[in-house]
Formats: sequence, structure tokens, C-alpha cells
Amino acid sequence: MNRWQRREQCWCLWPKDSVRGLVDFIGGSYLATSPQISYRRLLEWLADEGYAIHAWSYVPGFDHQLQAREGWQQLRQCRRLLEERLNRPITPMRLGHSLGCKLHLLAPDDGRGCSGLAALSFNNFTAERSIPLLGTLAPKLGVVTEFSPGPVETLNMIERFYRQDRNLVVRFGDDALDQSDDLIQALQRRPGDQSRFVQTTGDHLTPASAGLRQGLLGGWADDQGRSRRIRRLVDLLLTGAGNQARKRSSTERSSRVLVSPVTSSPAASALRIRRMILPLRVLGRASLQRISSGRAIGPISVPT
Repeated sequence: MNRWQRREQCWCLWPKDSVRGLVDFIGGSYLATSPQISYRRLLEWLADEGYAIHAWSYVPGFDHQLQAREGWQQLRQCRRLLEERLNRPITPMRLGHSLGCKLHLLAPDDGRGCSGLAALSFNNFTAERSIPLLGTLAPKLGVVTEFSPGPVETLNMIERFYRQDRNLVVRFGDDALDQSDDLIQALQRRPGDQSRFVQTTGDHLTPASAGLRQGLLGGWADDQGRSRRIRRLVDLLLTGAGNQARKRSSTERSSRVLVSPVTSSPAASALRIRRMILPLRVLGRASLQRISSGRAIGPISVPT
């Protein structure tokens, strides 16, 4: 029996029994249009451990700042429904894959409203390298195109505005599209950062591949090797979630320091640095099927 329920633009999966925690998930590129299928195994195994799953469904565009706000609002609405059911507040762990990591990092609350972020295969590519022929087509149309914010601006915003100290950055060893090295450096340049970097086995599609195969071909096509990698990934996320919960609880009990509110709006700063972007309708939907992302960087081995 399918327990997934569609609520606005989110797919929700709530445990049958007690709720141990909440995972707010944003997937990568066009895998995220149907996260309940593309990431089925990863998300359902987390649900089996007692976590409520809220997965935002979206089609990527050029304005990533706007989409980050939309995703944050949709996930917040679902969380309120869950809190009404539980009759208590619940703080989510944010989980992102590829472009989904960037959207979580650009959320308008700057990461304050979560217990931590797990970023799988962070991707921060330019529009020209993500969309074939864009570099040729855009000059002929007389427009300047780039994601908003662009790659350099995104890393600058993370370093300046992102306020969540507890982050788990995960890179897969055979991932030629990963840019986690850039992310962990930006995070660790912030004072008081507690982010961790882990490299494990797999490739860019490891979080999604088993769900895709199972959804499209059935159980007979299951790849046991990929299933084992997802199992290890789930265990890694659960360990990280447990550590974040303990640190958060300890901080809440011991802290008596009042933090002054931010005097300027990060969203306003992001608005000032936005560039003019090429509307989706100019390119047409046929070009959407040709989007790729990421770039190859040298492997960085970290014990797991």
C-alpha cells in the first residue's frame, strides 16, 4: 500500500507509529519532479526508522533564490500540518541532493529553522555549462543569462549569511559532477563552524538510482550493490541526525546568551546581486531534458 500523500507541491510520508523526527528533502534537477519515485528507497528507509518525510516537488528554473523561498514555504506548511497532528513542535533535519543542497542553503531563514543539513553531492554549476547550447543561443538573443545567484555569488552568500553550524557534506567517490569541496571550504571559513565532510562509495545518482530502477522496472531489476550503498547512506544520515539532536539539546539547556537580530535582510542582499536571467519560455521545454550539472574535481579521501 502506497503511504505517500501529495500536499500542495510536496510529497509526504509519515510513519504509522510514533514520529522520531522530520526530514525536509529537496532533490536534484529533474529527479525532484517525482521525489517519491526517484528517491523512493532512500526516503522510505528513513521513514522506516521513524522519520516523517516531506519531499518538495519542483522543476528547476534560473532563479534559484526564488525557488529556495518557494521550497522553504512549501515544506514549512507541511511541517505545520504534522505539528498539528502531533500536537507538539518539531524541528526538521534538511536533506538535499545536488541542486537541492543549494536550494536548502539559500533558504530565507539562513538555516536557523533546522537541526542541521545533510548535503549529498552538492552542485553549483553555471547555467552555460548546465544547459547545452545556452552559451551560443544567449548572445544571439541579446540577453545575459546565469542562475540567480551564480556559482561565485552562491558560495559568498553561504559564507556571509548561512547560520547553521551543523552540516554533513557527503561526496561519493565516483561522482564526476560533485562540487562538495567548494561547499565545505565555504562552510568552514565561517566562525564556529562544525561541518563535517565524508566521502563514501557510489556516484552522483546513488541516492536516487535504486528508487528509479525499482519504480520503472520492478523488484526483479533491483541492484543489490546500490541497495547496500543506500543502506550505508541511511545509517550515516541517522548517525548525523542523532549527533545533531544531542548537540542541539545540550546547547538549549546550557545557553543563556541572547543573540541580536540581523540588522539587514539576507534576502534583500541577494536581490541586489541578482543578474538578469533568460526566462524559461525563451528556451522552451524541450531544452529542459538536456540539462546536466556539476564538474569533475579530484577525489578527496576521508575515512568513513
